[in-house]
Amino acid sequence: MITVHHLNNSRSQRILWLLEELEIPYEIKKYERDPVTFLAPKELKEVHPLGKSPVITVDDKVIAESGAIIEFLLKEYGKGSFKIPTDEKAILNLSYWLHFAEGSLMPPFVMKLVFDKIKNSPMPFFIKPIAKMIADKVMSSFVGPNIKGNLDFIESHLQKNEWFLGSEISGADIQMSFPLEAGMSRIENKNDYPYILKFIEKIQKRRAYMTALDKGGDYDYASKN
Repeated sequence: MITVHHLNNSRSQRILWLLEELEIPYEIKKYERDPVTFLAPKELKEVHPLGKSPVITVDDKVIAESGAIIEFLLKEYGKGSFKIPTDEKAILNLSYWLHFAEGSLMPPFVMKLVFDKIKNSPMPFFIKPIAKMIADKVMSSFVGPNIKGNLDFIESHLQKNEWFLGSEISGADIQMSFPLEAGMSRIENKNDYPYILKFIEKIQKRRAYMTALDKGGDYDYASKN
């Protein structure tokens, strides 16, 4: 039996979605974020030393990191378009998007979140202008251009492709779902990216996605419509 160690409002929601697409049995062990720090509870460290989610346990195996989990599930239980492709180009493309999501796309979004928190954090009045100036400078010179470059790249790709690997949904779309859902919720110019918004709308209408959402609980990035 597969057990998903699931943290609310986290990357592990996409693992639940994939399992629903694969239609294989699994169980969920839920963990709640600390309401003050918003960090994962210490109990997750009993599953994996880093104490982060997602983590799945299968028999005596403990598998962490979304990309590694998705790859494992596709290899072991994949079916239809949700399996490791046989074409060499498709294999390379799948690997690319599995790594791109967390290696290139998420870091600038996380940095934006951190610097936004810095600007809005309580601090002595004489420090606040300096902190704001530093945060704005980093955002304008580094974080902002990286976010724009990534989103422009993805928008162009989705303009030419129905899904990330082409005409059919795949594990690449599962992996890319979280950074796009979370990232688009944090930018003001999201309407500049209609194909990304279309992608998010499509995945959130899938039956497996909605079932996973019902089972997973709190997830702030899903459409409320």
